[in-house]
Amino acid sequence: MSEIEAERNDGTEPFASPSRMTRLLWQQLPYIVALVLAIAGVAYTNMSHQPLVGYWEFLAFAIGVVCVIQRWPETSGKEERWRLIWTQALHWAAVLVAMNIVLVSRVQQLLPTPATSLVLLTLLALGTFLAGVSLLSTQIAFLGVGLAIMVPAISWLQQSIIFFLLAAVLLIGLGITFWLRQHHDQDRAPAQTGNQTEA
Repeated sequence: MSEIEAERNDGTEPFASPSRMTRLLWQQLPYIVALVLAIAGVAYTNMSHQPLVGYWEFLAFAIGVVCVIQRWPETSGKEERWRLIWTQALHWAAVLVAMNIVLVSRVQQLLPTPATSLVLLTLLALGTFLAGVSLLSTQIAFLGVGLAIMVPAISWLQQSIIFFLLAAVLLIGLGITFWLRQHHDQDRAPAQTGNQTEA
């Protein structure tokens, strides 16, 4: 048996196999989907200027289900599993109540629509981080941190959108200028070599 086959049998492959990478990506998929859905929700709210009330509630419920599913294989016994379900249900019910307090019409009148979505995202991030801490799950805690980092990033992006547009126009202008100059130099090069051969 060769050394490579022996390493494979030991489970110490130097490179991860495609099936191993697929399995790892499949395990991380719920967290990636939650992050993408949160970004999409804030982006839609900022463009349409309408709060997505049910969307944030659904996202909180979905993350609560992910928390239970992630911890389920590690719990043994009926009593522990019921405790997991009830503690997560109470935790996420508290997050939903806090979200609905923000959405009460008198409170919502004090906040513009984009700010409402950022407040709801902040509550979702806090709930996710605390769920990760209570479940001792680094993945869920990091998802909460990722959601929390999105709040200042999105507000900074909104404030600097004009700067990004101007930078994009500048880069496009520079690119066109260099492309035209390179194209012009390439056209001149054959003409100069033709003149040198005639001389």
